[in-house]
Amino acid sequence: MKSAILTLFATALLIAANIRSLPSSGLTVHEWGTFTSVAGEDGSAIEWDVLGCRSDLPHFVNMDGRVIKSTLSGTVRMETPVMYFYSARELDAHVKVKFPEGRMTEWYPQANHDSPLSTMEWQDVKVQPNTTPALPVEGGPSRYYAARETDAAPLAVGDQHEKFLFYRGVGRFAVPLSARVSSEGKIAVENRGPQPIPTVILFENRGGRIGYRNAGALTDAITLDAPSLNSSLPVLRQELETALVSQGLFPKEARAMLETWRDSWFEEGSRLIYILPTPAVDGILPLQVEPAPAQTVRAFVGRIELVTPEMAGSVEAAIARGDWAAIGRYNLRFLDPILNRIHRDNAYQASRIEELVRISHGESCQ
Repeated sequence: MKSAILTLFATALLIAANIRSLPSSGLTVHEWGTFTSVAGEDGSAIEWDVLGCRSDLPHFVNMDGRVIKSTLSGTVRMETPVMYFYSARELDAHVKVKFPEGRMTEWYPQANHDSPLSTMEWQDVKVQPNTTPALPVEGGPSRYYAARETDAAPLAVGDQHEKFLFYRGVGRFAVPLSARVSSEGKIAVENRGPQPIPTVILFENRGGRIGYRNAGALTDAITLDAPSLNSSLPVLRQELETALVSQGLFPKEARAMLETWRDSWFEEGSRLIYILPTPAVDGILPLQVEPAPAQTVRAFVGRIELVTPEMAGSVEAAIARGDWAAIGRYNLRFLDPILNRIHRDNAYQASRIEELVRISHGESCQ
């Protein structure tokens, strides 16, 4: 018996020694992105205008031509995942990301993909540290460029250069959190996944007044009161940056993510902002990178839009007085769920009001 134990111990030491002696690629891969959804009355994600009527991306970004100038329904918008590469030397990488319960809609640089656009594959990514290639830009501003402000190595795919791999998409899958708003404005939040949610924050912006509650990690369920609207946005940004760094992002990456979404995460309305557990991200977006990275970090933020009694009352009052500008303070992508909540039994009325608001803001989808 003793001899067998010693043999097993010696074998384990040999295996460990062989693992340590395996050559490391010296490659580090970091990725961040956002999953955006809208909570229905039962707390689950519902359908909404996941694409909107206008693109917020530069024209050099590749798009699925079948969805240009149209809307695509779904329950989750996978927004702006960007993948960074770090290496001390030049190397070639092969990257494949799958979206089993969705489809890709935009990406850059050029990539191979399957016909339903559920798989995106970059077969020859040249990681080029210590180089400064010209990156594509356009005259107008775009949230897209903020993601470049990191120390990641420049990449080349064919004749296209960038600081990251980028893709977006639309899906139908169960997000890890449900969020149900009571008639009193309390938010019942439930973790429906097997892993704890690292960070959960309830945020509200009402007429420029900011409030939030940081509930920390969530294992099962919690009920949150609406936040007092006396908070500091810079303090919240710092808390979010700290949370993202604790997930493994470098500080510059966390700041790049916050800068990318600074005018969206904190706009008018009420929402939950939370960080997904890494196993949940891997399940939604299986990722393969060759050579195998020495380290891979995937920090994804979930955003759940909430329709609170205050919001519904504000929109209803604005409709009564024909104040389309007041309604337009809310992101027009989320207008349909708000109007459907107000006009439960009159879908035509909700559709007509949404059309009037969009036309008044120059966003008609026709």
